[in-house]
Amino acid sequence: MALFKTVILPLRAIQGVFALIVLALSSYVAHWYNTTTVISSPSSINFLFFASLYSLLSILALEFLIPRFVAPKTAASNYIALGVELSNVLFWFAGFVGLAVFLSKLLFCRGSVCQSAQADVAFAAAAWLVWTGSGVIMAREVVKKGGLMSWKRKEPAAVEVPVTNKEEA
Repeated sequence: MALFKTVILPLRAIQGVFALIVLALSSYVAHWYNTTTVISSPSSINFLFFASLYSLLSILALEFLIPRFVAPKTAASNYIALGVELSNVLFWFAGFVGLAVFLSKLLFCRGSVCQSAQADVAFAAAAWLVWTGSGVIMAREVVKKGGLMSWKRKEPAAVEVPVTNKEEA
């Protein structure tokens, strides 16, 4: 368990930094589209904006809310945490693949906004890798120990059954 905490906390910090970077890059690209073009920002940029906000809220929930307030000693909180972790994996994967496909379809890509969008793809892919790593670690802990927190199944109490001898009856 100590190894789990020493590995997960630095991963959470890296996830937070990547989420802030992607949030800033996506905001810049979306602002450029909304102010200098007649079309609105692409949905893939907006989705990465959502994914980074969701990640920041997820880190808050995984580290502070779920372990303390959502039935901390039950298996339910462990599976809720695993679900939040794996939903981040899904969102980051969909976000960076969607933006990469969008950028590959552009007729031209130049200037600081294009470089920012390309960096957005790179940081989103890195965030996906980090979330995948922490998701695998968390899933392994849930399956191996039956839960992340100190939850353990209670063994049923032993019941003594009197033995009767058929010859005596």
